[in-house]
Amino acid sequence: MDFDPFLLRAFVAVQSLGGFTRAAERLHLSQSAVSHQIRRLEEQVGVALLVRTTRSLTLTEDGEDFLRHAEQILRAQDALAQRFHRSPVTGAVRFGVPENFIGDRLPSLLARFARLFPAVRLDVTVDTYLALRAQVDGNALDLAVTLSLDGDQGADLLRQTRFVWAAAQGFDLAVHAPLPLAFAPKPCMHRQVGTDALDQAGIGWRMAFTSPSQRGLRAAVQAGLAITVLPQEDLELGMIVVDGRYGLPPLPDASFRLIWNVSGKTSAAEALAQLLAEMSAAPLEGH
Repeated sequence: MDFDPFLLRAFVAVQSLGGFTRAAERLHLSQSAVSHQIRRLEEQVGVALLVRTTRSLTLTEDGEDFLRHAEQILRAQDALAQRFHRSPVTGAVRFGVPENFIGDRLPSLLARFARLFPAVRLDVTVDTYLALRAQVDGNALDLAVTLSLDGDQGADLLRQTRFVWAAAQGFDLAVHAPLPLAFAPKPCMHRQVGTDALDQAGIGWRMAFTSPSQRGLRAAVQAGLAITVLPQEDLELGMIVVDGRYGLPPLPDASFRLIWNVSGKTSAAEALAQLLAEMSAAPLEGH
């Protein structure tokens, strides 16, 4: 028995809105057309689904059971239509993102965007915060995720975070020894935040490990060779927060923000920004 989805929607609308008049308004049909659809549905089912009086409209026992199945069918149909909907959005988006912004979820974000907007060409650049900002300013990128200490005028907030001092669980600092640090080469925001805080606090330090690779820096920290500065959610297995230990000074709060090219926002870029905002609002796994 195949049910016409238009009849199912009419039935659900009548029940949810409490009558034929409001259902007709919702469906942009006449009241008589909605009544005719309900009669056709009841004839097809072979039982009464609604009990009508001059003052009320209620479901029969069969109607309650039918309603549950009808809603399931319509939800599945809507999901199917959404899944294979082909967006009219076209063009190209040049997008920049730091390696640590949304971790392992970046591939799924890009795959979802490609599925929803197949006519858009997406060019992705993974780089440091400062390099991405320079590329946006230089018209090499349409939009990019960066990390900001003070907030940017005109930049869209994606997620709040804070910097922490991170070390291995078994890290040990010798008495009177300068603090060993692990950072990327200059210019590096993590490096600047950490060394500026230490200098202001009068704490001696030395650069024990330098690498442009985030993986390399984390390996050095996990091995107990040095301490580093990270956004709190970037801590990995084997790392702990050591704020306040060894005389370490407090570090500032920060925020991930979306910066835009001054040439304007295209519909394709705005569609990507919406997906970024949705994913940023979801908590990262393990945090």
